[in-house]
Amino acid sequence: MTAEQTDIIAHSDSTEITSTAKPQWLQERLDWFMDQRFGCIIHWGPYSQWDCIESWPLVPADTWARPDDLAPWIERGRDLDRFSLDYRALNRSFNPVEFDPDAWAAIIADAGMRYVALTTKHHDGFCMFDTGTTDYRITHPDCPFHVQPRANIVKEAFDAFRRRGLAISCYFSKSDWTSPWYWSPDFPVKDRHPNYDTLADPERWERFVGFVHRQIEELMTGYGPIDVLWLDGGQVRPPRQDIRMAEIAAQARSHQPGLIIADRTVGGPYEDFVTPEQQIPAEPLGVPWESCITLGRKWKYVSNEILKSTQEVVRMIAETSAKGGNLLLGIGPDPLGRIPADVAARLAEIGRWMRTNGDAIYGTRPLSPYQSGSVRFTRKGSTAYGIVIDPRVAAPDGKLHVNGIRPGPGTRVSVLGDGRPLAWTPVDRGFSVDLSQ
Repeated sequence: MTAEQTDIIAHSDSTEITSTAKPQWLQERLDWFMDQRFGCIIHWGPYSQWDCIESWPLVPADTWARPDDLAPWIERGRDLDRFSLDYRALNRSFNPVEFDPDAWAAIIADAGMRYVALTTKHHDGFCMFDTGTTDYRITHPDCPFHVQPRANIVKEAFDAFRRRGLAISCYFSKSDWTSPWYWSPDFPVKDRHPNYDTLADPERWERFVGFVHRQIEELMTGYGPIDVLWLDGGQVRPPRQDIRMAEIAAQARSHQPGLIIADRTVGGPYEDFVTPEQQIPAEPLGVPWESCITLGRKWKYVSNEILKSTQEVVRMIAETSAKGGNLLLGIGPDPLGRIPADVAARLAEIGRWMRTNGDAIYGTRPLSPYQSGSVRFTRKGSTAYGIVIDPRVAAPDGKLHVNGIRPGPGTRVSVLGDGRPLAWTPVDRGFSVDLSQ
């Protein structure tokens, strides 16, 4: 539903993308980023071969990642050493011969998504790009897929995404649980942190810092234009895990001018936007933000996944947009490199909704009070949008009552995809509109 007028009796809140601390060029880039509103995050790697969570089962302290009913854990006698050895050997059987990045890009673009965050390396350290820093990579002879012409998965995917007009968000884990300079073979591993005192052994830590800097520079120089550097592994921060973010940012932006950086959960000058995980904030945050939420239960592919309904995803898109944020929806390709058919079908349904209603999402800003019942408000210029989450519930008799916002005299109200003017009536602090016309 749209309302085009010169006067809306409500307050337009655009402070979610303003900050006096940011340079003008970065503010402009963040304005552009927040205009996108809807993106996709893809977790994919050798771990897709197992029905387990990615990376986290390797951490002894994180027992939640190895539940008693986890099949790969049961099959290995619940022995962490055996489990870890077999997990790390998954690269030797990873052969996604049906990987088709153009098919991925088509599905994602048709869903109405505007950008993609692809995991170039998760915490387990396996690189989905052709790095010169480690043998634990997709293009090494240990991995059967290395002989394929599309073996450099990150390059192939990024190129395909750009061909579809999708912006690039480069996911990269700062932690690396395969690197001997993070988890040293000389000491037992306890938790997700380095297993040695980095302040007492600065030489070992410096080798890790150099390793990370080289990998990020590879991604910033060999994979085309990058819009966002999405850094995970928030425990990697000063004082005990000082990765020297100022140097990373300067180096990355020397190759990628205009780069937006999310040093997620760390705060400070290199967390250009914040990234609530598996949740949507109750109120606008006052800073640029992006909620990352899975389409199913897991970030990665698992068999027999249970997906969120189209209506639930639409609600999340409306909710994040109304509060001034982006939605980054998580999916996981299967071990052969295919986006599962049920995931593709769900994304197609979402895309149909976005093609009709995208004007109420893309490029919008919040309009307080942000919601009224099942209606979410956004604004673009002189046009206000009311996104009705479920018309059958909100207007069972065809009459929609909206509180907290009232159009000015002479305002034209219509439904997106139709355009015909609808009769409306001012009521107290809101208005009523007849959707049955």
